[in-house]
Amino acid sequence: MAELILHLGSNLGYKDINLELARVMISNHIGAIIKSSSVYESEAWGVKDQESFLNQALIIATELEPLEVLDSIKLIESKMGRKKVLRWGPRIIDIDILFYSDDIIDIPHLKIPHTQLSNRNFVLQPLLELCPDKLHPELGKTIRVLAEECEDLLAVQKIE
Repeated sequence: MAELILHLGSNLGYKDINLELARVMISNHIGAIIKSSSVYESEAWGVKDQESFLNQALIIATELEPLEVLDSIKLIESKMGRKKVLRWGPRIIDIDILFYSDDIIDIPHLKIPHTQLSNRNFVLQPLLELCPDKLHPELGKTIRVLAEECEDLLAVQKIE
């Protein structure tokens, strides 16, 4: 059994319902949700001229291998209506693999830990609530330290 940490984001439609549906589908297709962060609202990152995002981090117990997790995520995003039109653009749901236990995976279509998590405040704030002492296996720093060092100043606010 592996400990999987995912990050969810939505900025189209009923964002809170999108996150809820994603959690249900993750539970059904990937594994049991052990712990979830609060939901956070953040400004858009990358492409600024779009609606704010709701974000959440989840810890999941999974029996799936990393590539199976990725395939399941792509299926969930597709079933929920995600269409990739613009990089960092609006989306009904975005599900990113942040960590898979303490594994380091570097293959062309899958990088774990997520390569940008230490640079994104909207990812670090939910993680800070969920697992502040989690050690990043490549950087050798805890989530708490990464959050303190993060230079991303976009506003992130806990909403629930």
